[in-house]
Amino acid sequence: MRQRTLSWLSSRVTGASNKDSTDFHFLVVLRSIMTKLLQWLLGVSVVGLAWGLLTFDLLDLQLPHAYREVVWPMPVYFLVVFGCYSLATVGFRVATFNDCEEAAKELQAQIQEAKLDLQKKGLKF
Repeated sequence: MRQRTLSWLSSRVTGASNKDSTDFHFLVVLRSIMTKLLQWLLGVSVVGLAWGLLTFDLLDLQLPHAYREVVWPMPVYFLVVFGCYSLATVGFRVATFNDCEEAAKELQAQIQEAKLDLQKKGLKF
C-alpha cells in the first residue's frame, strides 16, 4: 500500500501518468502518509486555533462575556481530561495484562541451563 502511494505521489510530482492514480483519493493518501504524531499535532493545532480565535475574538463574533469565561480555561480542562484518560488507559491495560506462562517456563528453563553451563565452567552460585 505504501509503495503504491509513494509511486502515485511521485507520478503526481513528475507529471507521469499512472493507471492506479485514479484509485486514490486525497484523504487516503494523506492518511497513509501521516504518522500518529502528525495526526496528534494536526488535531492539537486545530483545537488551539479555534481556542485562540474564540478567546481573543479575532473573528469579531462578539460572543457574550459568559462564553468567553468558559472558553478561556478550556486548555486546562482538556489537559485534565487527557490525564484522566491516560491514567484510565494505563490502569485498564495493566489490569488486563495477560500472563505468558509458557514463556515464563521457557525462560526459567533457559536460566537453569545457563546456570548449569556456568557451573561446568567453574562458576559457583
